[in-house]
Amino acid sequence: MLQDFFKYQAQTSPHPLAMEISHAKGSYIYDTSGNKYLDFVAGVSACSLGHQNERVNNAIKDQLDKYSHVMVYGEYAQHPATEYCKLLAQHLPHPLKKTYLVNSGTEATEGALKLARRVTGRSQFISCHNAYHGNTMGSLSVMGFEERKQVFRPLIPDVDFITFNNEEDIQKITTKTAGIILESIQGGAGFIQPQNDFLKKVRARCTEVGAMLIIDEIQPGFGRTGKLFGFENYDCIPDILVIGKGMGGGMPVGAFVASEEHMDLLYDNPKLGHITTFGGHPVIAAACLATLQEVTETNLMAETLEKEKLFRKLLVHPLITEVRGKGLMLAAMTKSPNITNEVILRCHKRGLILFWLLFEGTAIRITPPLTISNQEIEEGCQLLLEVMDEVQALNL
Repeated sequence: MLQDFFKYQAQTSPHPLAMEISHAKGSYIYDTSGNKYLDFVAGVSACSLGHQNERVNNAIKDQLDKYSHVMVYGEYAQHPATEYCKLLAQHLPHPLKKTYLVNSGTEATEGALKLARRVTGRSQFISCHNAYHGNTMGSLSVMGFEERKQVFRPLIPDVDFITFNNEEDIQKITTKTAGIILESIQGGAGFIQPQNDFLKKVRARCTEVGAMLIIDEIQPGFGRTGKLFGFENYDCIPDILVIGKGMGGGMPVGAFVASEEHMDLLYDNPKLGHITTFGGHPVIAAACLATLQEVTETNLMAETLEKEKLFRKLLVHPLITEVRGKGLMLAAMTKSPNITNEVILRCHKRGLILFWLLFEGTAIRITPPLTISNQEIEEGCQLLLEVMDEVQALNL
């Protein structure tokens, strides 16, 4: 399988981890050699309820027995998608009440950018340095990392960048701005939280000049920060909400949410202002509904904050300079990218899955399933600290 993986499947980096997967269950992934790996990454924050969650699996199987894809998005009323959007609206603040379901986070970003232009009639977008909102052309245009996008230019014009948490930069939002897109917690940049009411101040400026505030919750969303969405921690309500990853319990999905008034602009003048074939797929929507029900009907969100405290208590080592993030969206920062690489690779060989962040080379990603147990956290952190002792002895 590994030989065919490299021969026939397009790669994203020169050196993938290339683990041959057999199966996964709960907080563990198993390879074809029978090795067991404790998963501290959860498919890069996507498997919010762990692997093979019973409630999600049963919802998928039940829907498969009824019907799968029947029509392009928006033409037929289908129970899983309708119920999901209704339940989501019940858990969101006014005016975020209408949801457009798509297939991935980057598609959700594309839809949000289009909607901001449609609402305002303006062209300019503002994003942040070291921001990541997806990898399609529109999303790439608002990525704040030139090294990753230079070879794909020209991209969407009229995009400017500010520095996250820099209050002076907020004045760059003007009456020419269609929208500013921000992560509620910067992911690829190193799990950086907003400081000094930064999001609230951006919200006020957008209201002042009539610009749309787009908040990207693709990573922080669905309970990972102890709230259903990260923006709830910072007293700020966006005009457009972008979601994905953990929303589907491991299934591929994304969505953008706005007011009914704004979202309805996409179906006329022009008609079909935004379309997708498989968005709202009934099997995926059933998984989303089960995931949202599980997150909101249990104590998972409150437990997430207690598990964060446990991680912070355990992750004390001379090689760890700080632990960033909130809830179970954490990054252990080391003294150098070389240390980070060595720790991640050695942990993988020892049966603990960690990962990198996109732009911050000193960060070790720790984003386990919300369902991870305290015992599993303790076992994983113990192994991580043992590996750090080994790496410290190398004097990297």
